[in-house]
Amino acid sequence: MLDGEEGDSDEAMNDYANRPWLTSYSPKLAPTIDEVPFSSLGELVDATCSRFATKPAYSNLGAVLSFADVKRLSDQFAAYLVGDLGLAKGDRIVLQMPNLLQYPIAVYGALKAGLVVVNANPLYTAHEMKKVFVDSGAVAIVVLENFADKLASVVAETSIRHVILTEVGDLLPGLKRVVTNFVVKRVRHMVPAHDLPGGSAVSVTRWRDALASGARLGGVRRATASTTAGGPGVRLPAVGLEDTALLQYTGGTTGGTKAAIITHHNLLANQAQMLAPMKLRLHEGEETVIAALPLYHIFSLTVNALAFFAYGSHNVLITNPRDTDDLVKTLAKTKPSVLILVSSLAGALMENPGFRALDHSGVKLAVAGGMAVRSATAQQWREVTGGDMLEGYGLTEASPVVSVNPTWETPRVGTIGLPLPSTDIEIRDEEGAVVPLGEPGELCVRGPQVMSGYWNQPEPSAAVLRDGWLLTGDVATMAPDGFLTIVDRKKDMVVVSGFNVYPSEVEEVAMLHPKVKDAGVIGVDDDRSGETIVLFVVPSDPSLTEGELRAYLKGELAGYKRPTRILFRDELPKSNVGKVLRRELRDLLDDDTKDDDTK
Repeated sequence: MLDGEEGDSDEAMNDYANRPWLTSYSPKLAPTIDEVPFSSLGELVDATCSRFATKPAYSNLGAVLSFADVKRLSDQFAAYLVGDLGLAKGDRIVLQMPNLLQYPIAVYGALKAGLVVVNANPLYTAHEMKKVFVDSGAVAIVVLENFADKLASVVAETSIRHVILTEVGDLLPGLKRVVTNFVVKRVRHMVPAHDLPGGSAVSVTRWRDALASGARLGGVRRATASTTAGGPGVRLPAVGLEDTALLQYTGGTTGGTKAAIITHHNLLANQAQMLAPMKLRLHEGEETVIAALPLYHIFSLTVNALAFFAYGSHNVLITNPRDTDDLVKTLAKTKPSVLILVSSLAGALMENPGFRALDHSGVKLAVAGGMAVRSATAQQWREVTGGDMLEGYGLTEASPVVSVNPTWETPRVGTIGLPLPSTDIEIRDEEGAVVPLGEPGELCVRGPQVMSGYWNQPEPSAAVLRDGWLLTGDVATMAPDGFLTIVDRKKDMVVVSGFNVYPSEVEEVAMLHPKVKDAGVIGVDDDRSGETIVLFVVPSDPSLTEGELRAYLKGELAGYKRPTRILFRDELPKSNVGKVLRRELRDLLDDDTKDDDTK
């Protein structure tokens, strides 16, 4: 069994005194998951593609890939990476693109090749991209050409040697591919001019040429951790459960940019844990799932590209969920049974008359990830669709899902539900002692989904991983029946439309402006995005204007990290050791708001 702790027995997992959430489990939900029957994610992909070969696996922009297509194309890409580029097991490869058919092919191919995937948000600025590329030591990247200009400006300062450029329509059929790529580049002018390659040391290959090269190499030969592979084709390295699959960048529970080391075992376990309660309401090989969160976000990667994929579901990839009119058309055409989205997108959809007019009777599950669901949003969703929105909890360091509301009964709005099977939870005080039920404390997690540490960060790793437990930094309570509720943040992370924003990063960037003396950042509630950023600034030069500062931040920070409000102050409240007191910043904001209301 994949138990929450080494040496656990079935009897231990049924110790209701230590695991009160088990009393709330459905009788059909086992307290633990079975050991996964695969030694790597590549084996899971191949087995799934064999089982559901003729069924649709992914669709996007009107094109469909069957499971057999996914196997063929990911094998070709793996063959190219190993046989043509000569990449070795453990090399890091960056994937930077929105939800397109190319993404699952690239991630599966890279994992089959024994590479470590580094997901990069396409919204990153060149400055942010460079930080991730340099820290990870990536040697290759698959990037949508729309963002190649930013890559070109920094690639010479990184270890990247191979660039695979893809265009939006590269996996669309024939004429549709040509027309789509022409419109994106020549009509909508969405591909800025770039000068890749950035130097003689960098090779540049087109996506379709890479696949063609992999096909010419004759496919792949597979080896397992205990066997070698013979025969024709490119020999892939043996990949095992404890090999690293992802370096997933996050601010972490301790703040500051760092990469969680996520193994094949972590992801195989978490997709099985997440599927266990979903199977109580869904049917294998029959579901159509809307993937409205980007697959480079670890929630969507685990839930859509692994769990629902392994369940034989048809994942409908949404490239631009902000275009709600187009999304509504996709919903009407595909008639999904499962929606994976963030609550801010749910709010936008409910404001769309077309969405309200749809027949929602076929939707079995709506799962909100990436950010908290407001009670008002959950209530409105029920009124509009007649169904429930399931909220859960996760963090990158747990691959990422930790808990979810029940699928077998009405969810408890305002809670993050019950721990997943094979997941242990403790709520601890500042001294590390477990607090009584109902009392707040730090949420601590133990289970097979917990990361092995942060990449090249031994001290932060030791700070959050203790005796097999992950200290999340979030303050929670546990009810007598095991339901969990997040009540506060031990740290100051802000969640904007499902993306983590760490105040210290925004403050650091702001203070690099020559006219900024000091900066402080807080998050405030927002009906659309969950939270937004407010930046307090102490100018060192009185000529500094808000417009000047905004223009600077636009070049340094991704859009979701930029402040919606900038407030100038003569000084910021600080502790006796010089730390900005964010609680007092909130008081300043409240006073500022009151002043505005009285004008």
